[in-house]
Amino acid sequence: MINRELIRLKLVQITYSYYQKGGKNPAAAEKELLLSLSRAYALYNTMLLLMVELNRMALRTLEMRQSRANRLGQKESLSRKFVDNRFLLQLESNKQLQEYRDNQNFDWADQEEFVRSLYSKIEESEFYRMYMDSGKDSYDEDREVWRLIYRHLICNNEELDGVLEEMDLYWNDDKVIVDTFVLKTINRFTAESTDEQPLMPEYRDEADQEFALRLLQKAIANKDYYYELIASTTRKWDISRVALMDRIILQLALAEIISFPGIPVSVSINEYVEIAKMYSTSKSGKYINATLDNIAKRLIKENKLIKND
Repeated sequence: MINRELIRLKLVQITYSYYQKGGKNPAAAEKELLLSLSRAYALYNTMLLLMVELNRMALRTLEMRQSRANRLGQKESLSRKFVDNRFLLQLESNKQLQEYRDNQNFDWADQEEFVRSLYSKIEESEFYRMYMDSGKDSYDEDREVWRLIYRHLICNNEELDGVLEEMDLYWNDDKVIVDTFVLKTINRFTAESTDEQPLMPEYRDEADQEFALRLLQKAIANKDYYYELIASTTRKWDISRVALMDRIILQLALAEIISFPGIPVSVSINEYVEIAKMYSTSKSGKYINATLDNIAKRLIKENKLIKND
């Protein structure tokens, strides 16, 4: 689940924090980086478990309503279509998710008020009503209603953001990317999926974790060289006048461009320009794009930068 996009974002955050703390303990920064990445994976599993808890809330609500109807002499059984949703039952029984849940102290059941509020919004949604009234009975419909619930009610949910911030300081920065992986996970389930259905692994492979650590190490160790390159390109500006966040983004981008010959220059530049748009000023993207492009072209011309084809 942890991909290069998320790693780059984390590196910017960790490197910024490193220099804010005085920039004297690279080992601590490496430890914080790995912890931050592991917490992103924890958030992924936590969001999957939120769907499971919402379905349990749906079941408790249905049982309460059925009990009240029985007391009032209303013998008609209420629809179990939502609580018997086949995709959600698969997710709840998934062994990998159960193992994660069993090894955590956190339980969404402790957030009952929030879960109840969110479930009420589900029942009020148009896609929930269409699902309940469709008259259809298909796995694809079961999976699609949960994709819509996640996309429209769990993504970009300010109340949920507040809950997550109380749980873990890392999570609000991670959620936008984690949401994309949850949606991909939903789409990977099929009617034939068993409790062995694989969820996203923490790392795609060992190379990604090595990439994260090596890039951080290079960025810190060679900072002065990168700053010389930046200063030589922006002659009208003293490097100290460049915003700290922009310097860090440039520093990491140059470390990647110079130290990882297998990554095309254009890919590295585009990735860090997007990060600049997210974390820095409105003008930072253009400045970083122009600076990196000029430095890369000069290094290639001087045979100081060689990229694999």
